[in-house]
Amino acid sequence: MRKLKYIMAVLALVCAGAAKAEETEMKTSRTDLATAKYRELFRAERSPSPTDPEFMNILQDFIFGEVFYIGKLDDKTRELVTVTTLASLQTLPQLKAHLSAALNVGVTPLELREAIYQCAPYIGFPRTLNAIAVFNEVMKERGIALPLEDAAVVSDDTRYTEGAKIQNELYGAEVKEAMKSLPPEFREAVPDILTTFAFGDFYTRKGLDIKTREMLALVTLTAVGSEKQLSAHVLGSQKAGNSKEELLAVMVQMIPYVGMPNALTTINLIKNTDFSNYQPIYEDK
Repeated sequence: MRKLKYIMAVLALVCAGAAKAEETEMKTSRTDLATAKYRELFRAERSPSPTDPEFMNILQDFIFGEVFYIGKLDDKTRELVTVTTLASLQTLPQLKAHLSAALNVGVTPLELREAIYQCAPYIGFPRTLNAIAVFNEVMKERGIALPLEDAAVVSDDTRYTEGAKIQNELYGAEVKEAMKSLPPEFREAVPDILTTFAFGDFYTRKGLDIKTREMLALVTLTAVGSEKQLSAHVLGSQKAGNSKEELLAVMVQMIPYVGMPNALTTINLIKNTDFSNYQPIYEDK
């Protein structure tokens, strides 16, 4: 009888411990998660907004307590995505904050610079220069010497051939085919600009691999709502080595910054793309 009572007492203690653990786990709310993630990214404590405390709580709990935990992306990739998104949208105060956060979680200055530079073919030089100015400001505040090391590996003589190698692996001759109906002067010029400018001048650079560059190109196109180019770049991203799950996580990461419609447009394209039809080209490079 005593032995039975002892066993029952032990079971009661075990059940009580399990209930307490479950209760503790339930107390780890998204607010707690957001507070911890915010501290990790910005090396500061969350402070209440003097004018819009409710809105800022919604924003911070959603981004840092929810979105940051959806999908299997590390924080370095999430911050590269966020920086590229904010540069594309020209939301420069937020870009400055996330450039610092990216450095805090281990993104290198060169990786950040290359992510911003690569926006140029998609958003143009003036807006890219705005983002570069913010990047340079953050580097100076962090005591990082400028200019950073050179990353170019092509010359005027090789930018076309080297760019074409990457473009053809990812996209084949689809752009040239699409431009065949242009007047003669533009039939070759337009696709050649894409080859030399986007792929030759930027994709060949050091600092980011092709997989990351293709992912960030899709980020920029999604941010600015370039729907006609999205389908091709979803496939290009997959060929470059990005999985469906990775790209979906990237799009979820963008939702707080671009809004639901733009992100859902690309999410639907990713969802409906059969990734099994193409073998990734750069996954082992």
